[in-house]
Amino acid sequence: MQLYNNLSAKERAELIEKAGKERLTISFYKYAKIGNTEIFRNHMYLAWAELDVLGRIYIANEGINAQLSVPAENFDAFKSHLDTITFLENVRLNIAIEHDNYAFLKLKVKVRHKIVADGLNDDTFDVTNKGVHVGAEQFNELIEDPNTVLVDMRNHYESEIGHFKNAITPDVDTFRESLDLIEEDLKEHKEDKNLVMYCTGGIRCEKASAYYKHKGFKNVFQLEGGIINYARQVEADGLENKFIGKNFVFDQRRSERISDDIIASCHQCGKPADTHTNCANEACHLLFIQCDECKEKMENCCSSQCQEVIHLPYEEQKALRRGQGNSNDIFKKGRADHLPYKKDLRNIFDTIKSSK
Repeated sequence: MQLYNNLSAKERAELIEKAGKERLTISFYKYAKIGNTEIFRNHMYLAWAELDVLGRIYIANEGINAQLSVPAENFDAFKSHLDTITFLENVRLNIAIEHDNYAFLKLKVKVRHKIVADGLNDDTFDVTNKGVHVGAEQFNELIEDPNTVLVDMRNHYESEIGHFKNAITPDVDTFRESLDLIEEDLKEHKEDKNLVMYCTGGIRCEKASAYYKHKGFKNVFQLEGGIINYARQVEADGLENKFIGKNFVFDQRRSERISDDIIASCHQCGKPADTHTNCANEACHLLFIQCDECKEKMENCCSSQCQEVIHLPYEEQKALRRGQGNSNDIFKKGRADHLPYKKDLRNIFDTIKSSK
């Protein structure tokens, strides 16, 4: 019984190309109490491998978080399988605006401590006691209310390329950092302000909404289905699109364009750009924004030093990587000092404080 992927990304890409069939990029999550996570994990892997599902799925006692790619012809079978699981029956599926057959090249189903890392150790915190979910139309109305504070619950490198108009975009590297920052800066408005949050697909907002209710906030809302679902609703219902730029996504595509606005800059030359790349030097692999001109000139590298490394023999490159782990300190997500046009840190709550 095979319970783990045994094909390389290259081998899988070749199979996808040979098949020549359309694949759908999908994400979903559900907070629920899962007892034996290992058994549940194995069950999901076997069922999905049979349907040629690829992706990255996290399972924990608090629920499931899935980002995946499924052959279009197998979508109905995939949905039918989800409906056989009580807490996943009729779960909302966020179907990508832009599809890429190579969005995922392996099936990884992993058991984790939590499906969203929050750094919280609070046994009295009930993640299922969530805030009010609102659709695109109500969301648009809420964020025009002067009594509303709109907060982007994503990290700085996500909001840098796209966000809702007038949203507070915390300069943070992790979701955990946002939780305390927002609570501290809004502590005087727990009862008199609408706290409205959004994220990519809804999973971070749902946990955050429950957390802030737990901390005493009275009027807590979250965008149902996140930016992904909002973009679909806006198009389907002819609503005004209040999101500017791109939506960062966690697969090979890296982003989906929601509006034509380019609100970010190339981290190397400063020209308008909103395309993320990972440095071609695998000992670095820094995530940063790079325009087409710099991409060609620098060969997908973040620095001249990394550009020199990629031309070394493979064994020398491998030796340089030896002993280095792929931690957040290494990736830095665009914070590296050698990027002259990296996003500057700023106090994102100035507008709130000045209005007090």
